[in-house]
Amino acid sequence: MDNWILILGMLAITFATRYSLFAFPDLRFPPLVRQGLHYVPTAVLTAIVVPGMLFPDGQHLALSLDNAYLLAGLATIAIAAVTRHLLATIGGGLLVFFVLRWVLGQLPL
Repeated sequence: MDNWILILGMLAITFATRYSLFAFPDLRFPPLVRQGLHYVPTAVLTAIVVPGMLFPDGQHLALSLDNAYLLAGLATIAIAAVTRHLLATIGGGLLVFFVLRWVLGQLPL
């Protein structure tokens, strides 16, 4: 029963925050808040991706040259910085990742 209360509470909070933008269409944020919101996608993506690069098994820090996740992540950052093109970043990062996994013998074929 406690899980259902928790789920319903999360549903209510999520709905309220999303609906408030539609309920109050004339709502304007101060410039400082708008500037801060500009960095939210970058912060969220970093919080999701970096632990996967540094802890590929989920438990141990892997800062070595046989960590394809870390090397491909760094290559992807470089591709993004050079090209500033989303499709090139995604494609290049995937290509580097799978080539590294193949070279390092980590692909389960």
